[in-house]
Amino acid sequence: QGQLDESGGGLVQAGGSLRLSCAASGRNISDYNMAWYRQAPGKEREIVASISWSGANINYATYSVKHRFTIIRDNDKNTLYLQMNSLEPEDTAMYYCNSDHHSGPFYFNWGPGTQVTVSS
Repeated sequence: QGQLDESGGGLVQAGGSLRLSCAASGRNISDYNMAWYRQAPGKEREIVASISWSGANINYATYSVKHRFTIIRDNDKNTLYLQMNSLEPEDTAMYYCNSDHHSGPFYFNWGPGTQVTVSS
């Protein structure tokens, strides 16, 4: 299986922005629909956004995320991104990337994740 390495998280004030990156190795993300997930303390991991292998189809989990976050893929760099704007305290979570579980099994080992903390 492939490996993933998320980065770009941090502590920001509400209204701020972050750009998360997910570098893949061992497999090419171009072969898979990919997604960003997050897990808040005491909650189950949930999907945030997904993007098809070509980038033609993009889905966001909620209306709020759709109008604040942008999922981007660069197949040449084997990297997935999540641009997050207008961050809210409710976005505080550990963020992970992996293949889109709606399309099949997880094809990558879970990475360490990157922590996003939004203060009010």
